[in-house]
Amino acid sequence: MKILVAVKRVVDYNVKVRVKADKTGVELANIKMSMNPFDEIAVEEAVRLKEAGKATEIVAVSMGPQAAQETLRTALAMGADRAVLVQTDVDLQPLAVAKLFKAVVDKEQPQLVILGKQAIDDDSSQTGQMLAALLGWSQATFASKVVIENDSCTVTREVDGGLETITLKMPSIVTTDLRLNEPRYASLPNIMKAKKKPLDTMTPDALGVDVAPRLITLKVEEPPKRQGGVKVQDVPALIDKLRNEAKVIP
Repeated sequence: MKILVAVKRVVDYNVKVRVKADKTGVELANIKMSMNPFDEIAVEEAVRLKEAGKATEIVAVSMGPQAAQETLRTALAMGADRAVLVQTDVDLQPLAVAKLFKAVVDKEQPQLVILGKQAIDDDSSQTGQMLAALLGWSQATFASKVVIENDSCTVTREVDGGLETITLKMPSIVTTDLRLNEPRYASLPNIMKAKKKPLDTMTPDALGVDVAPRLITLKVEEPPKRQGGVKVQDVPALIDKLRNEAKVIP
């Protein structure tokens, strides 16, 4: 079984994000970038499936600038066998990413595609669902457990009411949640080996995909600073403020 894993290069989760002075986006110059944490979980799950004998090959795929090769090398050091970069400097939106992934899936013919449930930069949580729709494949989102047996994939997923377990007919799409696993750190020997693993580069034009943005960002602003709280003398005063000022109770 071949597994395709999505990998995105984002601002490191430890970095405090700053808005550009012209409010056209967030500041990316001289900022530490790393693999999206949910994608780390996806790579780890793919590696575990291979270690369990359920998968034979893991292909890490990323869309973005040439610098995304560093993120793909991290995936290779974690255990992926080879990598594919769809190189473009266009600011990709979820639908464009899903279309590019569909083109790569058509080329690679995997039996399972694992993606992080969302990227921490845009929090869209759309790519996996869009990809499943474009491919016509079964899907399971927010997975906290994945079990592969024969031609089926049983996924325990986190929903508002607790946990839901569903069985998918493969090929299928799975998006990962936080509690699925704990990603491993890439060891130094594996980091050195990753430099020799194959990494193919292609372009959206070569895949026949139009990645022109369909949405325009008008302005990006930081959230307003939180106002200080006030002390009240007694419960009736608290209820009065909740009812008449905050208007959160009738």
